[in-house]
Amino acid sequence: MVPFAHLHVHSEYSLLDGACRIEKLVDRVAELGQTSCALTDHGVMYGVIDFYRACKVKGIHPVIGCEVYLAPHSRFDRSYINGEWHTHLILLCENMTGYRNLIHMVSCGFSEGFYMKPRIDMELLRAHSEGLICLSACLAGAIPRALADGDMDGAYDLCEQFLDIFDREHFYLEIQDHGIPLQQKVNEGLYQLSRELNIGLVATNDAHYLTKADARIQDVLMSIQMGKTVDDPTRMKFETQEFYIKDADEMAALFPEHPEALANTVKIAERCQVEFEFGKYHLPEFDVPDGYTSLEYLQKLCDEGFARRYPNDDGTVRKRLQYEIDMIAKMGFVDYFLIVSDFIGYAKSQGIPVGPGRGSAAGSIVSYCLAITDLDPIHYSLYFERFLNPERVSMPDIDVDFCYVRRPEVIEYVTRKYGKDRVAQIVTFGTMAARGAIRDVGRALNIPYNDVDAVAKQVPNELHITIDKALTINAELKKMYDEQPQVKELIDTARALEGMPRNASTHAAGVVITKDPVDTYVPLSRNGDQMVTQFTMVTIEELGLLKMDFLGLRNLTVIADAEKLIRRHTPDFSIENVDMSDPATYEMLGKGSTMGVFQLESAGITNVVTGLRPQSIEDITAVVALYRPGPMQSIPRYIECRHHPEKVTYKHPLLEPILSVTYGCMIYQEQVMQVFQSLAGYSLGKADMVRRAMSKKKMKELEKERVNFIYGNEELGIDGAIKRGVPEAVAASLFDEIMDFANYAFNKAHAVCYAVVSFRTAYLKCHYPREYLAALLTSVLDVSDKISEYIQAARDMGIAVLPPDVNESYDEFSVAGENIRFGLAAVKGVGRSFMKQLVEEREANGLFTSFQDFCERMYDRELNRRALESLIKAGSFDSMHYYRSQLLKIVNPVVDAIAQNRKKNIEGQMDLFGMGNDEVRDTQIAMPNIPEVPKRELLAMEKETTGLYLSGHPMDEYRSLTQKAQAASVKQIIDDLTGESSRPVYKDGMTVRLACVITAVRLKSTRNGSMMAYVTAEDDTAAIELVVFPRSLQQCGAYLTEDSAVLLTGKIDAREDEAPKVLLNEAQPLTESAVESLQQPKKGTQKSVYTDAQAAKLAPQKLFLRISSLQGDEWTQIKEVLRTQPGDTPVYLYPYGHEEKDARCPPVLVQTGYCIFNKITLSLARGRCYNTIGDCVYP
Repeated sequence: MVPFAHLHVHSEYSLLDGACRIEKLVDRVAELGQTSCALTDHGVMYGVIDFYRACKVKGIHPVIGCEVYLAPHSRFDRSYINGEWHTHLILLCENMTGYRNLIHMVSCGFSEGFYMKPRIDMELLRAHSEGLICLSACLAGAIPRALADGDMDGAYDLCEQFLDIFDREHFYLEIQDHGIPLQQKVNEGLYQLSRELNIGLVATNDAHYLTKADARIQDVLMSIQMGKTVDDPTRMKFETQEFYIKDADEMAALFPEHPEALANTVKIAERCQVEFEFGKYHLPEFDVPDGYTSLEYLQKLCDEGFARRYPNDDGTVRKRLQYEIDMIAKMGFVDYFLIVSDFIGYAKSQGIPVGPGRGSAAGSIVSYCLAITDLDPIHYSLYFERFLNPERVSMPDIDVDFCYVRRPEVIEYVTRKYGKDRVAQIVTFGTMAARGAIRDVGRALNIPYNDVDAVAKQVPNELHITIDKALTINAELKKMYDEQPQVKELIDTARALEGMPRNASTHAAGVVITKDPVDTYVPLSRNGDQMVTQFTMVTIEELGLLKMDFLGLRNLTVIADAEKLIRRHTPDFSIENVDMSDPATYEMLGKGSTMGVFQLESAGITNVVTGLRPQSIEDITAVVALYRPGPMQSIPRYIECRHHPEKVTYKHPLLEPILSVTYGCMIYQEQVMQVFQSLAGYSLGKADMVRRAMSKKKMKELEKERVNFIYGNEELGIDGAIKRGVPEAVAASLFDEIMDFANYAFNKAHAVCYAVVSFRTAYLKCHYPREYLAALLTSVLDVSDKISEYIQAARDMGIAVLPPDVNESYDEFSVAGENIRFGLAAVKGVGRSFMKQLVEEREANGLFTSFQDFCERMYDRELNRRALESLIKAGSFDSMHYYRSQLLKIVNPVVDAIAQNRKKNIEGQMDLFGMGNDEVRDTQIAMPNIPEVPKRELLAMEKETTGLYLSGHPMDEYRSLTQKAQAASVKQIIDDLTGESSRPVYKDGMTVRLACVITAVRLKSTRNGSMMAYVTAEDDTAAIELVVFPRSLQQCGAYLTEDSAVLLTGKIDAREDEAPKVLLNEAQPLTESAVESLQQPKKGTQKSVYTDAQAAKLAPQKLFLRISSLQGDEWTQIKEVLRTQPGDTPVYLYPYGHEEKDARCPPVLVQTGYCIFNKITLSLARGRCYNTIGDCVYP
């Protein structure tokens, strides 16, 4: 076999273009007997480290590169030449200098040259060519493009330019042959250039997929990228199926006259020697005050903090503090702690709320003394070794929660302090999950939506589900796969793409801080306005860079806002000083009043809380730790032992001091470590390593540790359980129990941090409910569903949420006497600055006495007609005893008067309402004598301006009809389908009856020109979207108008990552007669929920359709026709030679009529369709 190496290869990180998965790419190269391979993704280097590691594992030599985009002139120009914005160029790293030059240029492509694509230019190449080997690229390269256009002189000129930059040892002409006619012309030109300019040739194959059979997969992938279908003639597609990882003989056969082009690939690969160094840290240095080293300054800060935190220490805690400082210094992380302490100190000095701690960092006394955390690790039995293990050196990981509104200020501070070029956020990738891949592929293959939906919904909606796993556990899906060719193609294609990155975005919290500019270490890309690393968080850490999580936690903002409201009447209040054992708070939680309480408000966890009736922070900590898949099975035992202490048992007395705090149940990782330390003499560092091995199921390692635990190991300094008085059988049993449990054990440090936040929110709700709920409402201003939920919670507590008021409202929700006043910020059309001016004017010069007074005092601020109308419609002047109808009538004269006053600009001379007459300024404008608009219209105004109904709900007057109709609750449907309910009633595919008011209608044209609609409907509990297909819209569209109260039936449609919807079947006005018609004696039909099977049984007539086969195209055609006409009549299908009772498929519910039968007849040349009443319909 001829030696050959692929030097032009695109992985899955050429997003939605390359279909070579890195692991399988390396396997394929090894299988072909090739010893080297390059990675050259389009404009990015996302996959470089994964590729490097995979190659090293398989003994393949990795060549690191990139197919960059080259701007036609300067990278700063936003222009194109001959319809092109850029050309392509392959750059390969010869050494680490070349790698650093390449990542810098790739980063500049995003930061400086981005126009359609991240582009570099000749100027950058000249400055950063050292250590790089350049290939002229594919047909999209500058030289091939010139040759394709017949511009030989232009091609010569470009070659001279590249030779000037790279020289003949570092510049090659790239030849390819995919059976594309144009390539023959270009290759002839390249051969001529090679001969005449003495430039080497390199044969490549521009591989985008692994084998020829994968061409279809890549074609689907590109269709997904462009949002088109594979059969769309207008889309971009590869001309042939030759862009795969070919073997050396295939490549040699393409270029028999140029064996040197193949030989050069191996020579170049051998020259490319890039070796990454993992585990070496590149931490930034903290600028300490003069006269201190970093360690001395850390010691000083810790000593000061220790004096505050532990004034009565007997020397025990001081000893542990010094141990921690010594370990931190030994491991090289002194500057790390100083950096974290500094930005947290900055946040607190600026009044930015910071969480009490997060994750294992709360186990460190150094963290506590530096005020990085606010929990005493001694009090809660937390361990430093769980955070930073001296026996397994790894980068510390301190994640910090900040107020989500002011989090950007902390990132801005860090950016200012260390330099804009030394701070970046971190990339993350959205991948094609199982259901998403099926839907994406279904759209690309142009399979009808309902067919794709039916398949996607057979994949269980659970975390980390794969298509393979779904086929194993769901017999129905497997049956569809085995029996329906279209489903098989859909699933096989989706399976090939599942897990591939779909898009790049910014990690919600990750920030990297470096000693030198970030692009010295890693390539950067741009997501929106942010520069982000091209390597993910895990890779960043492996390369030894400092990564931190700056998380935004909404509840910290809520607590801080509630504190501000409380301090208006209790100036010295601080949530940090409240009694953490407050009985009233725990009593409230025990009664299940958890709405709005951090971590405890879902229905399932509320049930746990009411069963447990917590009495301490330790109890809340246990709930936080236990309420997860896996350890949930321990909850009943924990609750039982909590209420019946006599049932608590210990396998050995040494366990009691460790497990008594959790009533004999093992819950935390720290308890696992304590057991190993106390019962067998392990160091805490070694104990943590065993815990990690257990969680990762490293069985060989654990077999040795089992022996060490029971019998000891003198060499390692482990006593063993027997030596410490634990019987062998007990020790063996205990080790096995810990093995089963360790995978589910939770980090207590993290659980207790969040339990403290939970308690604080509960305390505020219990003792300052108005202030807390006002702050909670402010935090969800842009989530109208949550606002509705919390307003209802307030009502349940006897607290009214009053409409906005110019004399009482602030920009946010606030307390007004015994109630809560709506925030002006929630009123649409009223700018934030105007709200602040309104509050300032009111506080400076007193309440507004009338509408006229308001206008006179605010006219020289940012008052405008729209803002005034919005305030009126929202009810902001209701307390002045005007009708909204009256004020809306005089808005225009008022605004006109203001405008004229500004124009004349004669201060103090103008009576606003006298239109220039400077007589009695105090004359009140005469309000028109007109009645108020109807209640329904008032509610519509409130909905328009705030997104909510404030003074009532349109469904209030229909409450008895709703109950009579036995309509389902929208909120319960949503809760059941989103996993909020512990005992769900409603499921995907159920038919439900709703009584709602229509609040929004959006029409949309379908592909075949019909009209469908997306309708928002809401009852007094929540809102839901209705999908109205053309047939239903035609039949009942007249009833679907805004502010109409309607009675609906439809099928629940739940899709992953989307709110549940209802596919509408029928709608009619919500009237007494409509509800009465439901009461007609049809046994069993008054239910508000039916499965298709139940609905079929209740149907007054049924249709049977006999077809030749249930597996061929005929079945697919008919199914598609049936699904375009959803309704209530069941259609059963059965094959020739069988009776009606042999109908095998579940019924499809349709609307009957000439249209449906005509369509079926047209789609079939044979078959008889008839109903059970007996008459034959359309043979």
